[in-house]
Amino acid sequence: MKVVTIHHPHSLTKKDFPPLSIALGFFDGVHRGHQKVIQQAVQTAQKQQWKSAVMTFDPHPSVVLGKEKKLVRYITPLEDKIALIASLGVDYLFIVRFTSFFSSLSPQQFVDQYLVDLHVKHVTAGFDYTYGKYGKGTMEAMETFADSRFTYSVVEKLSESEEKVSSTKIRERLEDGDFPTVTNLLGRFYTMKGTVVHGEKRGRKIGFRTANIHLNHDYLIPKMGVYAVRFFVNHRWYEGVCNVGYNLTFTHPGAYALSIEVHIFDFSDDIYGEEVVVEWHQRFREELKFNHVDELIAQMEKDKQQALDYFRKKRF
Repeated sequence: MKVVTIHHPHSLTKKDFPPLSIALGFFDGVHRGHQKVIQQAVQTAQKQQWKSAVMTFDPHPSVVLGKEKKLVRYITPLEDKIALIASLGVDYLFIVRFTSFFSSLSPQQFVDQYLVDLHVKHVTAGFDYTYGKYGKGTMEAMETFADSRFTYSVVEKLSESEEKVSSTKIRERLEDGDFPTVTNLLGRFYTMKGTVVHGEKRGRKIGFRTANIHLNHDYLIPKMGVYAVRFFVNHRWYEGVCNVGYNLTFTHPGAYALSIEVHIFDFSDDIYGEEVVVEWHQRFREELKFNHVDELIAQMEKDKQQALDYFRKKRF
């Protein structure tokens, strides 16, 4: 897949690309609904003997347009999104830098400069996709803006239990720690990439060594608590149990810092500095504050056994 980053204004023309069937969207999560849109664009390209493409945007429009100045966390940061889209058999990925200048384009200007000028022959997008200043361009109006220069198709919403499969819904379920639903909506397990860093090393003192994970990107972090996870390091998957929280048993109020720590089963290698992947499966409980270390150890033994039982049933 060829990745093309576009900064507005651009000087690209039809001569720079073959005829394209393109899917439009932000695609955070590349969930089952997104996959349906992208796969339809790929199928159209194959049928017409064109090349397939996806257009996405970076950063999230709310970073530029939003009134609240807060960090935007993603289900799939850009690096992950690129890999997932590539896995769907797409030929070209256009990453348009979303800026104030770009956001001021009228719907007609967006169509002319970012579809027609890129040699787009067919557009595929979800029913609620909008484009142009203030999102005034709709799929219903696409025929007028296209003016017979390309065709388009609209993908109706994909529903699960009468609710639309959406990035918003996935975010809500992540914030609840509801991973069975998250997995179903994504069509895969939720993952995060990070680097193993040094922590307080309390785990090894109590017989539960943990890998302290520094996230490589601005991921949406699940609800605090204890989870069954799989852990990828040095080309191999392991099973484990993860705590997301503030180490309440050891940390004094006012000194809290959120941490993601994984106890990996049957593992004793030194992996500081290694890039790893955490794959989230099942939430077991809230993070608890214990009065004595012995109580913490007893609970961790229970958590470990619960995770072992979970993976035994899953049979990975």
